[in-house]
This record gives sequence, structure tokens and C-alpha cells, in this order.
Amino acid sequence: MQWIALQWPPEAVPAPCPAAVATTTAPGQEPRRAPDEAPGWWALQFTPRVAQVDEVLLLEVSASLRLWGGLRALGQRIEAENPAPPIIWQAPAAIGLVALAQLRLRAAGQALPPPAALPEALPLEALSAARPHLQLLARLGCRSWGQAHALPRAGLVRRCGPALRAALDVAFGLTPESYPWLVAPEQFDQQLDLHTHVDNAPALLWAAARLLAALQHWLRARQLGVLALELAWTLDLKRLDGQPLPPGQALVVRTVQPAQAMEHLRRLLAERLARVQLLAPAVQLRLRALETAPWQVASHSLLPDEERRAGDPLHMFIERVSARLGPGQVLAVESVADHRPEQRQRWRPAGCCPNRCR
Repeated sequence: MQWIALQWPPEAVPAPCPAAVATTTAPGQEPRRAPDEAPGWWALQFTPRVAQVDEVLLLEVSASLRLWGGLRALGQRIEAENPAPPIIWQAPAAIGLVALAQLRLRAAGQALPPPAALPEALPLEALSAARPHLQLLARLGCRSWGQAHALPRAGLVRRCGPALRAALDVAFGLTPESYPWLVAPEQFDQQLDLHTHVDNAPALLWAAARLLAALQHWLRARQLGVLALELAWTLDLKRLDGQPLPPGQALVVRTVQPAQAMEHLRRLLAERLARVQLLAPAVQLRLRALETAPWQVASHSLLPDEERRAGDPLHMFIERVSARLGPGQVLAVESVADHRPEQRQRWRPAGCCPNRCR
């Protein structure tokens, strides 16, 4: 096996920020708070075997190395597509726990042992299972993985429990590694707590960009395109002129074709939010994918880049104009099966799908 451990420095946390919470919900249920999984969804493009182990993402890439052109090429690709530039820490190794330990040493600025001394020379501070027992192990004269591994098995289990012995067995190749692989949820539903109260709708777009980045990672992991999404915000519970306010507001954005490009969706949201007035300051955002469709990968052109025509597709332009002018202001003709010539066509809003307008 070949493992790659990934971690971002605290100042470069991948979007969405830690305040955003991934949720997996069933219809009719409230969103459930969960750890941020957006970086894991992003990593699924490199291998289907991704696990969150403590603060690190572990990628088992042995089955994907040939596809990406080798370990070095894969590492360069990970750095090039880093969702939180400018830096990402990564450490490859044949065993996941060894890769995790090397990454922790690199993040702490410590020197890495030479490859021939792995895993014996790794310090016990880099092993999660050993951290609760560091003082006891130090009194026994153990400061490295190799020294702890040399202790009598029964005595180590009796003093430190079975978890440390099991981790050392994995690190030294005596037992195989096993992790719960990350799977993208069937429904996208994320929330983001705003650090300050937001008084105008266009200002919500900056915070919504983090949720849109998480949505893009989820869509790519599920091989889907979004057709409709809902951006909702919770209002600060106050009264306006003595009248109680609703708990929140929301708007729905629809596209004619499945979309994965967040720039287009961001523009549509900006146009819609420019025409929204907040009833009260917003304190929380929620983004949901209401409707999705299988994603069809575009074929690559044989023409040189200079011969390609630049510009947005027509349906994106129509959707942007419709969002700016309002529903019903941009119309498109639609054929109707009718024997009467004057009834063989009708007009519908151009920014919606024909099947949803009937």
C-alpha cells in the first residue's frame, strides 16, 4: 500500500471554515451537525479511499498511482489543486500511521528520521495511541516507537491498554490497517454561523462563497450537477414596529442545465441577493442542494486553444439576465402539440426548465 497524509496549517483551513458544519439529512429532519468533510470530498477525486484520522486526511493511493503517473506526479497534482492555497502539508509512506507521524513532525518543524530508520526512530509524541501514556513510557525509558515495540506485549497491554499495542502492530506491519472510508452524503445541506451580524443581503455573498466551495467538492465527489439550490439565512430574533419577525428568509436559484461551476452560481446569487431586503440582521446561513442530475463530462476539443471561442454559454447569459431583471421579464418560445396554428407555440420564462414550468 501507499499512503499520503494531508494537513492544512491553521491559517489556511480549506473552505468552508470550521464554523461550517456538514450535514446529512433525511426529508423532514433538521440538519445534523457533523465535522467539516469538505476537504475529504475534495480528496475523493484522487482516490476512493480517504479517511479522516484525528487532524489529518489519509489517502490510500496504491490503486490510483498509475492513473496519476506515479507518486511524485500525484503529489504535484494535489499541490496544484489545493483548495486552500498557498500551502498544504503532505507526507507519503507505505503505512498510514507512519505517514501521519511524519506529517506531524513536519508541521512541528522537527527533523524527519531517515527512511531506513522508519518506523523505529519516530518519537512517541507522533503516535496518537501513545499520547495518553507518554509520562509512563518515559519512566520506562521509551521515547521512540521501536523502544515501545520492544516492550513485553502482555505488560504493555496491562499498563497502557490494547490501543497502543494495536497501533504499534499496524506501524510495524504485523496487522493490516483498517479505517472507515469517507463517503459523500446523498444530500448536501450545510450551515455556517456568521461571526458578525450581516445587515444587507449582498454582504451574505461573501460568506456564501465558502458554502459554494463545499458544494462544488460534494458535486464532484458524487459526479452530479446542481439544478436548484436554496440559500437560507436565520434572522436575529427581534421585533420590528412591535410585530414579530419570521425566523428566517430564503431564496431559490435554478439553472436550466446541471452546473458544477460555482462562478456561474455565485453570479446568479449576487443578482438575486441585490434585489432582496433583509428584515433583520442575519446570524446564520444554510445552503441546500434541492435538485441534482448526473454530471456529463464535457469532451475535450482537438482544436488549439487559440481557435476556441471564448465567452459564457447562451443559457448562462440568459439565466444571469433573468436573475437581474426578475422572473418573467425574459421569455423563450416553446412548441406545443396542437392542431390549431395559433396555439402551436407559447411563451415561458427563459430562466427555468420547460419541464418545471408546465
